Amino acid sequence: MKSQEIKKLTVDELNNKIQSLKKDLFNNRFKKVSGQLEDTAKVSKMKRDVAKLFTALNNRKKK
Repeated sequence: MKSQEIKKLTVDELNNKIQSLKKDLFNNRFKKVSGQLEDTAKVSKMKRDVAKLFTALNNRKKK
């Protein structure tokens, strides 16, 4: 997810996106362990996206 896309999102949209990414991340971790996930780099990309969203959310709360 690009920072330009994140800047356009509202606080509610950020929260919804974080929740959906966390659910997907949870499911993909199980798939990775069981060997069903072909693109294992997807897990680390999702973790980075969640961190970016949390950073953007915290920056907006400070303002």
